[in-house]
Amino acid sequence: PIRGQVNRVRDAYSGELRVGRFGWKANVPTLVHQTAGAFLGDMGITSRWFPDEACTPRQKDCLASPRGAEGKGPEIDDTTLSHVVFYESTLAPAARRGAREPEVLQGQKLFAAAQCAVCHRPAYVTAQAPFPALSSPKVVGQTIWPYTDLLLHDMGEALADHRPDGQANGRQWKTPPLWGTGLIRDVNGHERLLHDGRADGVLEAVLWHGGEAEGAKQQVLKM
Repeated sequence: PIRGQVNRVRDAYSGELRVGRFGWKANVPTLVHQTAGAFLGDMGITSRWFPDEACTPRQKDCLASPRGAEGKGPEIDDTTLSHVVFYESTLAPAARRGAREPEVLQGQKLFAAAQCAVCHRPAYVTAQAPFPALSSPKVVGQTIWPYTDLLLHDMGEALADHRPDGQANGRQWKTPPLWGTGLIRDVNGHERLLHDGRADGVLEAVLWHGGEAEGAKQQVLKM
């Protein structure tokens, strides 16, 4: 049976316990948390919410590197971070292509018939942003088509990493959104999918599905 589960995690920005929305295991609750975490994890840029460099004890050069903005504090100030988050929150998703073509409409029917849409839920209407000052009122009440339920699902032993994360166990993954999938090769130059890039294309990704998605995979195989 398909049983979606939320992952409740601590939001670095507000300090509150919130439902996770970002990350492979829905372990990040808000866009500002995701952004500040990426500044630190991807570029080593500290902020008020992530003030410590992510150095391991063995990374001597990292530990010895300068800290903060001229040694006086975090490297990105609150205002600059908020501007980046505002920009991200107002980015439009890639537009659908060929939405009314017969082949696309037939694929939509097959997608639903295979029960893929149970987890890859097509559409939502956006609500108020969790932190309105970091977003625009113009993005409220918009119909979006991300094709995800943003919930955790047991995807079977073949995809398990056996690493719990918050309330997610080692066999659970958040349903990844599918919007923009058709542009992955154009943007990245490849079509490696799933959390570790093991699948070369959409069909291989489907064939790795197990656990709660085993029934849907079998439907696809019959097709």
